[in-house]
Amino acid sequence: MIHTKQNIAIIGSGLVGSLLAIYLRRYGHTLTVFDRRPDIREVEFSGRSINLAMSNRGWKALEEVGVAEEIRKIGIPLDKRAMHVIGKPEYYQKYGKEGEAIWSISRGVLNKRMIDLAESAGVEFRFEEKVWDIDLPRAQVFTGESEKGEWKAYDFDLVFGCDGAFSRVRHKMQRRSRFDYSQDFIDVGYKELTIPPNEDGTHKLNSNSFHIWPRGKFMFIAMPNLDGSFTCTLFMPFEGEVSFESIKTKADAVHFFSTYFPNVKKDIENLTHDFFKNPTSAMVTMKCYPWTYWDKVALVGDSAHAIVPFYGQGMNAGFEDIYVLDQIIKEQGDDWGAIFKIYQKQRKPNADAIAELSYRNFIEMSSKTADPMFLLQKKIEKRFSSHHPEKWIPAYSRVTFSDKPYAEALAIGDFQEKIMKEIMAIPNISEKWDSEEVENKILRALEESNH
Repeated sequence: MIHTKQNIAIIGSGLVGSLLAIYLRRYGHTLTVFDRRPDIREVEFSGRSINLAMSNRGWKALEEVGVAEEIRKIGIPLDKRAMHVIGKPEYYQKYGKEGEAIWSISRGVLNKRMIDLAESAGVEFRFEEKVWDIDLPRAQVFTGESEKGEWKAYDFDLVFGCDGAFSRVRHKMQRRSRFDYSQDFIDVGYKELTIPPNEDGTHKLNSNSFHIWPRGKFMFIAMPNLDGSFTCTLFMPFEGEVSFESIKTKADAVHFFSTYFPNVKKDIENLTHDFFKNPTSAMVTMKCYPWTYWDKVALVGDSAHAIVPFYGQGMNAGFEDIYVLDQIIKEQGDDWGAIFKIYQKQRKPNADAIAELSYRNFIEMSSKTADPMFLLQKKIEKRFSSHHPEKWIPAYSRVTFSDKPYAEALAIGDFQEKIMKEIMAIPNISEKWDSEEVENKILRALEESNH
């Protein structure tokens, strides 16, 4: 397939922008990446992040361009959740089958590495150059110091918006007729905190676990870093009885952490320091359509479909956008009109599905993971799945450890949930959960659905 060399702009040097640049550079295109921020390799990364959970979809996209092994060096595999429930000893929930794990990777460390890899492939980065406007029909990009100052105009053949949930590129597309757009903030915010390593550099908690302290309306999570520290995130309502607003002084913070997270007591000094130093950030689900403008401009990643972070799939979904786009380019060659049309048609239903799954997983992680009946249901599903792996793959595994469409994972997950509702309603289910009677009932329900 012939690929005519194109002059391409990517707006945004984040994870999706830098990976897309690596992909497109392989076709010999000229790539320029604009970012309003300074080069993150030269500044301290801000305290506004949640460690990334790289899973199958992300690895597949990295493997395609031969950088997966390089990235594995900066990650830690997590094969289980470590649950910290008040009044119970710490206990573990395996994620998937033997050998299945998500990988904890620092966003800042990964982003720096991706920019290095893109630069070494011949991509030009223009940091501290803010894009103020885009002429969509002409793929012309305008940058400048300020909105009122003088602008520079750059001519391109194609422009990709990879500039996040509050994308400048999408903002321009929104002004066109028949552009659908919605944003939905949840009333829970998040704040990044840190648990430092032990004095000898080792981790204070199990280093191959995703740690969760579920507390109903709020929760605390911790993911390990290579230096022995944990990047922690506190998710909590903005306002209310237990909320970010209600913690005003150091004494309030100390009381909060010692009451709800007693097993991190020895790190309270550090946690309270970070609590007041780091910003409280909001979380948004953003949907829009179309994602492309003719054969000139396309949105990729969060600029097309920002989601809440509770399935650990934001980056994975963005990387999968790039992988799918690349497969279409291989089939369609130079027909960018067809490429963009097929790309948005394929990806939009899957983006909507992972948005829904991510929101639901927030409810699951904060409330249900400590609920005995929920845990029993998961136990029954796991047992049935191990006996009949071809008939039952849990929804979490479909999303995290497979590359089947998100839309399929949502539909099958809903169907399985319907069956499990009936199973959990069986009298004395907690006594006969591992019986043949339960197994046969699930088998019958599956068989009936096939008729």
